[in-house]
Amino acid sequence: AFTVGSHPIDMVAATMRVPVDELGLVSSLRGAPLEVVKCITSDIRVPADVEYVIEGYFDSRGHVESEGPFGEFLGYYGGVKQNPVFHCTAITHRKDAVFQTASIGGYRNDRTDTALLNALRTEATVWGALQSAVREPLNVYATPSSGGMFNIRVSLRQRVRGEARNAILASFSSLANVKNVFVVDPDIDIFSDQQMDWALATRFQPDRDLIVEGGLRTLPLDPSIAKGTRTGAKAGFDLTWPFGTTNDLEKSVPDVPKFQGKTFASVEAALGDGPKYFEELMTALGSRDGREVVRALDVVRKAGKLTRDDRGRWALRPAK
Repeated sequence: AFTVGSHPIDMVAATMRVPVDELGLVSSLRGAPLEVVKCITSDIRVPADVEYVIEGYFDSRGHVESEGPFGEFLGYYGGVKQNPVFHCTAITHRKDAVFQTASIGGYRNDRTDTALLNALRTEATVWGALQSAVREPLNVYATPSSGGMFNIRVSLRQRVRGEARNAILASFSSLANVKNVFVVDPDIDIFSDQQMDWALATRFQPDRDLIVEGGLRTLPLDPSIAKGTRTGAKAGFDLTWPFGTTNDLEKSVPDVPKFQGKTFASVEAALGDGPKYFEELMTALGSRDGREVVRALDVVRKAGKLTRDDRGRWALRPAK
């Protein structure tokens, strides 16, 4: 029995591959008891609130015919296939029935119903694998433009060396369709294409941070694999900083001045509190444009007391 026009969460249930009773799964996702009705020509129970029910059977003799081509979730047409013939025995529907369809494929694959449904299932599956593989996963994003399962972005906070690679391998094994995995530190927004591109450009060395595994089971619908094969490769991109180096100056991100901090009576008193950037000295003196800070620094310099540390901050020269 095929149902058309169901509760939206039922579509999520349809993408899940768990060995449980289908109606029980639908009820669990709805968070409420599920009312069902018996089909007209079989004993199958279906949700009572659907728009259409199409009943039928497949011939036990294995009758097949050519079917297709249809759009597929990866954006392209699938090939013509030999599929079992469905023999319809009854169609029932509500009096004011709406025949619901789902968008699939095309140049805007990131907005299709199928890609978004796939992404939700993929993210939940990968998240489950990460929870046992690394200590602190933060977020998972399956890009809809990749069909909702081929390209995965993972954000985590590494607690020990090597966790980024553990996350990559765990994601590989969670689903056959996961193909490319990108792992980033917490400061990268995995939902931002710009920030992911930035991380790839500035935190990744191919000879150090690329993991490639071949000969793995994959989806035959992937148009990039060799025709007639069922194996392919997966790639992992470790876009995290090498463990324990995130405080280096060259890895700090410029930001607009905040002008926050303690105030002091003079520049020399402020520097006596510790090294400071010019912005912090402006805050320390309550300066509007920094001109008095420049003059005060020059006085300290002429007195032979001014220096700069390895982070470029102004500081008092240690007394001899």
